[in-house]
Amino acid sequence: MTSQISKEPTRAWVVTIAGAAVNLCLGILYAWSVWKKALVDKPKADAGEIMTGINAGWAYLTDAQGTFAYFICGLFFAFFMIPGGRLQDTYGPKLGATVGGLCVALGCIIAGLSKSYLGLIIGFGVLGGIGMGIGYAAPTPAALKWFGPHRRGLISGIVVAGYGGAALYISPLAQYLIDNYGISGSFIGLGIFFAVVVIAAGQLLSNPPAGYVPVGPRNQPASAQPAAATVDWLPPEMMSRWQYYALVFMFLGSAQSGLLVIANAAPILAKTAGKLEFFAANAWIIAAFGGAINALGRVGTGLYSDTIGRKNAYTVNGLVSAAFLMCAPFIINLESVPLLFLALGVAYWQYGGGLALMPAFTADFFGPKNLGANYGFVFIGWGFGFLTPLIAGYIKDYTGSYDIAFYLSSVILITAVIMCKFIYKPAKL
Repeated sequence: MTSQISKEPTRAWVVTIAGAAVNLCLGILYAWSVWKKALVDKPKADAGEIMTGINAGWAYLTDAQGTFAYFICGLFFAFFMIPGGRLQDTYGPKLGATVGGLCVALGCIIAGLSKSYLGLIIGFGVLGGIGMGIGYAAPTPAALKWFGPHRRGLISGIVVAGYGGAALYISPLAQYLIDNYGISGSFIGLGIFFAVVVIAAGQLLSNPPAGYVPVGPRNQPASAQPAAATVDWLPPEMMSRWQYYALVFMFLGSAQSGLLVIANAAPILAKTAGKLEFFAANAWIIAAFGGAINALGRVGTGLYSDTIGRKNAYTVNGLVSAAFLMCAPFIINLESVPLLFLALGVAYWQYGGGLALMPAFTADFFGPKNLGANYGFVFIGWGFGFLTPLIAGYIKDYTGSYDIAFYLSSVILITAVIMCKFIYKPAKL
């Protein structure tokens, strides 16, 4: 028997906040540019030089190598969202969060102990990506199941804001650890910290009890027609419709532009700052700033998408961001730090907003019951988004700038916005 309630239970909000806490640890990926700045020096990498001092044993990397570990992490993240989603739907979110947190922690520790490019790929890239995929699949579907469709944008935004906001504290913390304990010390210390926090917060996650019916919109007139019954799709059914592939491409479009900025934020600020020694020496600031805007973009976009609609929110975010991406090369050459913060801030907002919109789109189109598995398949688009920063690394190594990469990213984003204008909720026959 189902039971309609008039107000969301406290447990619903506990799950939401706990989910954000889990993501605050899994979001180490968004601070990657801090490590990249410490690792990348193409002339020294080409000469085969090895670091000395506090980072003794680490080899310098090219820009492409420095992006490859980031790319591998994102790719494994995306594809392990699928088994992570099935794990969440079958066994609940606690197991997924715990397993994911332990994998991320172990991956960071292995990366730190190895002091090698291969260890970085296996530890941070493979194990870290697996852990992020399994762990990230747990909180959002669990939280969304406690709330009605009118809250999906906001709740999704709050939960995933933790992942985006992680860079706000991980960036300065990572820089402090690198400066005082070296690259290895930063990975090992953060790995231990993540294990403790994710396991603790993960125990607070849970799906609603059987028969639970979320509260409907408040102030709904008594004469209003009841909402249409929710239709839940299984993954094979979802993947038989073109709308699924459109959502994947829309995810790729919104993600790739933000991932390009996230991977290179600190080096770009160091170049743009020029003679401003403070910003050149503290380039982590742009990554932390980006984390804050990323998180705000998720909550803000999720909130206004509940009012103006998912498609309108996606379109506005995408077009504004594409315009600033086109202007980014000019701003970097102008060496204007304020304009750079504005341009990258817009990119971070759009990227964060996309990560709030896409689970809400998936739930709107294909129902909440199988959201863990369904969103895992849609999330593949986010993984493919890592191709843009990977290509940008090669572009930078061969041309000396990211200009072409910014133009390419803008075109992809505009194409995704056009796709968004044609998508609509499928009808189940």
